[in-house]
Amino acid sequence: MQKLIAKFFAFVVIGLAYLFLPLMPLLASIVFFRAKYFLQYPTVLKKMAIHIRALREGPVVHYFEEVVGRIHHVPDEIEGSCVQCGNCCMEKRCVFLEDMGDTRFQCGIYHSPLRRFSNCGSFPINAHDIERYACPSYSVVKFSPRVVATAVV
Repeated sequence: MQKLIAKFFAFVVIGLAYLFLPLMPLLASIVFFRAKYFLQYPTVLKKMAIHIRALREGPVVHYFEEVVGRIHHVPDEIEGSCVQCGNCCMEKRCVFLEDMGDTRFQCGIYHSPLRRFSNCGSFPINAHDIERYACPSYSVVKFSPRVVATAVV
């Protein structure tokens, strides 16, 4: 049932994104205090359309299932740190991703308080996240049962 609800909400979000696509660069400029999204309207509009198509491939359903719903197992521990490869940003199709050169990327809205409510703020949540985007720097640590020695007195 939760998966069905997640798919319904994803359908609604994607539909609204397409409906408001012409306004998205203006809204992004206002919400994230970055005039460049509006000033570069034609370019940003094309990137927004690519962004929405990438969202249709699973990130929105993932958000409602695993980030909001937490229906899948969350591993004991994930280790690693971001190397700014851009893979987790919908394979470099995120409208907010900025190329820093030398195959490094940076999130243009990283410091926004709204970012923490997105998939971005939770990456990686499980092994599926790491595998989906072929993340080169995070891995899941599997704990094995430990035998604890006790002293006999």
